[in-house]
Amino acid sequence: MVDLTTWDGLLRTYVDADGRVDYRSWLTREPTILADWLAQQSCETKGHQDHLAHWINLYNAFTIQAVLSRYPIDSIRPKLLGLPNWIGFLRFFQQPVHRLGSQLISLAQIENRMLREQSKDPRIHFAIVCASLGCPLLRCEAYTPERVEQQLEDDLMRFVNNPQKVRLDAEAGILHCSKIFQWYKADFLAASPSIPAYILPQLQGATDLKTELRLAYLPYDWSLNQRMSS
Repeated sequence: MVDLTTWDGLLRTYVDADGRVDYRSWLTREPTILADWLAQQSCETKGHQDHLAHWINLYNAFTIQAVLSRYPIDSIRPKLLGLPNWIGFLRFFQQPVHRLGSQLISLAQIENRMLREQSKDPRIHFAIVCASLGCPLLRCEAYTPERVEQQLEDDLMRFVNNPQKVRLDAEAGILHCSKIFQWYKADFLAASPSIPAYILPQLQGATDLKTELRLAYLPYDWSLNQRMSS
């Protein structure tokens, strides 16, 4: 079984309850400990819960390591001459630069092959974090095989009931929601007949809503999920 003590300790030290990361202190105080921990990891898992916890932890850890290697930055979506640098942005996710045992892997491979394809669980979209404020809140603890099902359920509830991610205007018949529901629509529709049908049972105060809703997707905030050292 993977020793999560180091990863869990780093999250508890440098991530607050709002998912903001103190990258500056992390980089100053413990610049190599995350890389050392990642160097000990492998692709091997045992069972469904272990698989989920392992790859969610690795996705988030590699993302933080990528930010630390570039810090200070304001966003993972860099700008070139005042415009979004889409090549740099895509490389952040698509380039296989993260070493795992003897192979190199990308964030996109972890997300799509190891999590989306193998788990078929749309709740992973509320757990993996790309270091932006538009993402789900980064947990200040590691995912564990023993608790990952409850952690994912908590992540789903926390995301849906965060007004920055989901807002219901019942009078106007509009469900405002994160673009995550648009980008990964197929994953949610595999688990539910519609996006509102997926969201509403989890949304506090909305379970008895009868009217048909129109979807409106909220702007996505690509600002770095950082908090400044005190």
